[in-house]
Amino acid sequence: MNTQQILELEKNTSLSILDSVDAIRIVSNSLLDSGTRGRKGQFMTSNYSCRILANMFENLDGNLTVLDAGAGVGSLTSALVERSLLEFQPEIINSYTWEIEDLLIGPLKSSLSLCNDACAESNTRWHSEIYHTDFIQSAIDILKLREKGLPTPTFNKAILNPPYLKIAAKSKERELLRSVGVETGNLYSCFITLALMLLEDGGELVAITPRSFCNGPYFNDYRRVLLEGNNLSKIHIFESRKSAFKTDKVLQENVIFRIVKNRAQGNVEIVSSTCENDPTPLIRVVEFDEVVNPANPDKFIHIVTSEEQATIANKISGLPCSLSDLGVEVSTGKVVDFRNKPHLRHDPDQTTVPLIFPMHFRNGKIQYPVQSNKKPNAIHLNEETVKMMVPNGTYLLTKRLTSKEETRRVVAGLYTPELTSTDVVGFENKTNYFHANGSSLDINLAKGLWVYLNSTIVDQYFRQFNGHTQVNATDLRVLRYPSKSKLIEIGRQVDCYDQELFDNLVLNL
Repeated sequence: MNTQQILELEKNTSLSILDSVDAIRIVSNSLLDSGTRGRKGQFMTSNYSCRILANMFENLDGNLTVLDAGAGVGSLTSALVERSLLEFQPEIINSYTWEIEDLLIGPLKSSLSLCNDACAESNTRWHSEIYHTDFIQSAIDILKLREKGLPTPTFNKAILNPPYLKIAAKSKERELLRSVGVETGNLYSCFITLALMLLEDGGELVAITPRSFCNGPYFNDYRRVLLEGNNLSKIHIFESRKSAFKTDKVLQENVIFRIVKNRAQGNVEIVSSTCENDPTPLIRVVEFDEVVNPANPDKFIHIVTSEEQATIANKISGLPCSLSDLGVEVSTGKVVDFRNKPHLRHDPDQTTVPLIFPMHFRNGKIQYPVQSNKKPNAIHLNEETVKMMVPNGTYLLTKRLTSKEETRRVVAGLYTPELTSTDVVGFENKTNYFHANGSSLDINLAKGLWVYLNSTIVDQYFRQFNGHTQVNATDLRVLRYPSKSKLIEIGRQVDCYDQELFDNLVLNL
């Protein structure tokens, strides 16, 4: 951002603090390298989302010591300062921001200067420190100093939009986290965990992150850190994946949440809005057990935004069986296409067997072969590939990934043995397949599962607890199912894909 633009913004007293900072954000955004922003997880928060985060805080009176890690141009801190000055009576605001991007330090200083001016006008003392360094290393250093009884900054408020990137198991970041007893594999969960550890008891943390942490074993330890002994008091979600970062083309579903450190859990307020500036968001206050089922040892976070969704959740979660109760297993397809390129064939021949990709899903069934210039139809059967095959038979397949154009999250296709005369078949890694201890399913049981997983109510339920476009085998394992006899009964009633019939059969369970 050039000096003249900064001066013009600082002179514009007609704008609120946050609106001025948002103008700084827009200009700064254009200066970042668009080719690396995604790889660095640099998605800055708009003024609308910033105000949602700032409004989540319960109390902004008195002495505020604010932690903002991955601060960008300081939008979140500015939103918190703006609300505090307008609605509360802060005596002093101490701002601590971390930002590692060189290009953002100047704009960050400008934003905090605006906060300083606003505090001066309100007779509120202001102090700020900018750490142009890695937050993870800095936070670990502070925690280790505390262990030694040495003086460190203390924080009673944390407001974050952390970077959204995975971190490798052998990375420096993972090693640093393990040194303080935490295991997590994503920068956003890493930042939130450390910020929570740095907060004093009773401190409030408000953050916007991907919703993906709400379920799955990948985030088990992170959910434990968030929920054990703390109060998850507010959750805000957007109905559209594009709402929170629409200018950055981010398609992950995002969630905003508030946690109070070391406070007893109470009810949870759940807010759902169609977009950032929705004037009439839906608000529900529910018991914590509806959000985190006490019977679930993995502490999945289930966000139900309406009474209609609650009815759906109660119906599906109340079904009697797990997959293991049915004698059924689900696995991820064993063939990773890019690792087996020498063996792939576009057209089947006498030396190949079918290799089923998501492209073979057509109208609820598996169509084979299909014409495609992108993906092969077959894989050469040899000593290397035979171990990745399964016996030809009846299987139910689901797509592991759904594109943004697809209206359904759960897409199931029925594979039947007459599709090929070969003894074995391969399922590509972007599919999951249901089987009976590695072998073929009973045809009517498979058809019953086919109806159930393709029903609208299951898709609606799945979206409540799955915040990304992946449908992993673990997600399908934790899902509840009708009894085996009921699934077989349903399977006997269907021969072709019929959405209306499928929905009626499942609704009448």
